[in-house]
Amino acid sequence: MSAIMLRAKIDAVDRDGIAWITASSGYFSSREVELALKVFDEAMGGDNSGYRYLIAESNGRMMGYACWGRDEITESSFELYWIAVDDRCRSKGIGKRLLSGVEAAIKREGGGQLFIETAGREQYRPTRCFYEAQGYHQAALLPDYYSTGDARVIYSKRL
Repeated sequence: MSAIMLRAKIDAVDRDGIAWITASSGYFSSREVELALKVFDEAMGGDNSGYRYLIAESNGRMMGYACWGRDEITESSFELYWIAVDDRCRSKGIGKRLLSGVEAAIKREGGGQLFIETAGREQYRPTRCFYEAQGYHQAALLPDYYSTGDARVIYSKRL
């Protein structure tokens, strides 16, 4: 595999990569994929959307992405909205590089902490373990949030 590059500027051609990675991950429902594309379309409208992206790519091929933004009603809190890696590229450190890149960008913007939400279903155990391995701590658990038996788990980390 060639070197993985991270870039913050998105382009309309990235939409197909966002759709593919989000849909093929096996983690997101069709409604969530639609939402990811809606967020991307809003971000293409300019910086006023509040959405920021980091794209991981190699040889011009998107391998993963992260999307985050400032929580405007807070002093310095940010939220990670999406992080996804092409299933064919998992276990290569791409998710870790994306998350580290997001954290660095947030620090440059004066951010003090990052919140991440994920599902409580068993399928998401590796996701929760990933966040914990990156120094995130469970800040809240909302039982039956997404559906009966599927909690909303919120992680946080001071940056």
